[in-house]
Amino acid sequence: MDTATRDRLVQEYLAGPRQLRQAVKGMSREQVLAKPVAGKMSTLEVVCHLSDFDPIYVERMKRVIAMDKPTVMGADENVFAQKLYYHDRDLEEELTLIDVSRQSMARILKKLPLEAWSREGIHNERGTMSLEKMVATMNNHIPHHVKFIEEKRKALGV
Repeated sequence: MDTATRDRLVQEYLAGPRQLRQAVKGMSREQVLAKPVAGKMSTLEVVCHLSDFDPIYVERMKRVIAMDKPTVMGADENVFAQKLYYHDRDLEEELTLIDVSRQSMARILKKLPLEAWSREGIHNERGTMSLEKMVATMNNHIPHHVKFIEEKRKALGV
């Protein structure tokens, strides 16, 4: 890895929350709770999923940075959705949590020596993952889910 790649990964990591905010901009509470696409999460559920999993990845990345080949644990997104009261949560609060979490982690990532990006953890379900792969995964997480929010907006005529 070189500094240009690192800087690009960190900038993409920081861009995710802005992209998510843009995707939900102007939606009413009723619209974020709606499930206009059968069998799919509501927009609020999607945002809560992202808000729950961002800190999980931050914890994994911190373990990889601080420890030698730590075990990092998987988490079942369906169990989280069932048990963590997604429809009772506040959209703005969830968006802020994602933003603050990423800003804090990005400060750490920017300071790391380039060789630290190759440090690895052992995911209990997926095997070996480098820090670089973890950041790249997170960089794709929000854009992946924004597509579903856009699908909901279209179905709602928003």
